[in-house]
Formats: sequence, structure tokens, C-alpha cells
Amino acid sequence: MELILWRHAEAEDGFPDAARKLTEKGLKQAHDMAQWLKPRLPKKARIIVSPAKRTQQTALAFSNDFETIQEVGTSATVDMILTATNWPYTDGAVLVVGHQPTLGNIAASLICNSRASFGIKKGAIWWFSYKQSADTENTILRAVMNPDMV
Repeated sequence: MELILWRHAEAEDGFPDAARKLTEKGLKQAHDMAQWLKPRLPKKARIIVSPAKRTQQTALAFSNDFETIQEVGTSATVDMILTATNWPYTDGAVLVVGHQPTLGNIAASLICNSRASFGIKKGAIWWFSYKQSADTENTILRAVMNPDMV
């Protein structure tokens, strides 16, 4: 299984939180990361997105073929997202467009088996693979990419 965590790009301040839109810089970040992802993400990847406006706009930079689900929304937990993606039991790839600190909590959980958190920059992608053989299970951090690197 491949699990790709994509934090929404830079958004405006404001209220209500779910209605915040991407800034001009955020739109460019989303576009740049989408261009990096397009040749790398498997064609049949499942894309799940928070209902928040800023995550929807981030995902739309990549594709309009995605699922909007509350389980990856602003109040999502690590367990909610991992259940929604069926980590690590799904064949193929799942791209999650979501929020901090939950995405950073997932990254820490997968890398360190910890309740700590990693900071994930706005617009950044963390890509994990899960490999299982007869006697071992491995979670592999394949890539960390942020818009400043593209």
C-alpha cells in the first residue's frame, strides 16, 4: 500500500475555519505540488479530501476525481484517517488531502510508532509505503516534498 499525505496549501485567515480559501501563494503551491505528483501517483489511486474549502482547492489542482469525506476533515484523528484509508491493508495508493496537526501525527505514528507529531509544511507531501513479506512488515518513508523544492 502507498499512503500519500498532502497538507493543504497556504490559506487565508478567517472564520468559519472550513470556509477559508487558498491565497494566491497557496494556489501556486497546490499547482506546483500537483505537477510533481501527476507523473508519480498511480493512475488508479484513491483520493480522499477534507470538506474544508482549502483542501478542496488543493485537491482540485491535481484532479476533480476525488471523494470528500468528513473522516479527514478539520477534526479528524489519526485513527479516523487510517481507518478511512484502510492502512495498511488496501492494495494500491491512497492520497489524503488534509490538515495539520493530524497529518503530522500520522507521520509520527507510522515512522516512530509514537503519539508525537511532525510539522508538515503547507502544501507538502509525505509519501509512505507498506511492505510485508513472510516474516517482516516495513513502513517506508519514500518521499517528503514541499512546494519550495519543486
